[in-house]
Amino acid sequence: MVISMPQPPVLTPEQRQQALAKAAQARRQRAEVKEKLKMGRMTLQALLAEADKDETLGKMKVLSVLESLPGLGKVKARRLMETVGISESRRLQGLGTNQREALVAETTRS
Repeated sequence: MVISMPQPPVLTPEQRQQALAKAAQARRQRAEVKEKLKMGRMTLQALLAEADKDETLGKMKVLSVLESLPGLGKVKARRLMETVGISESRRLQGLGTNQREALVAETTRS
């Protein structure tokens, strides 16, 4: 039995160029948000509200967002996610109401 890997979609050069540009824009937007979090110009609560409206932000991983917060490094971010009960692979758009509230509560009192 031979298992074949799914092939990427066949795109015209123009479609490929548009997809690459869209991906680059998404990476820039996510990097800007992480920088705002790191500098304290944006709160986690504001980001969660924005992620509900913006699909690009909603696809950010919770762990990378937490690591961007001032005072939270890799270890503390993982510990916080474990405490709240969030998988390391979870993205912002996949958080439940209770998980969001718990994250905001934990990060605002630190």
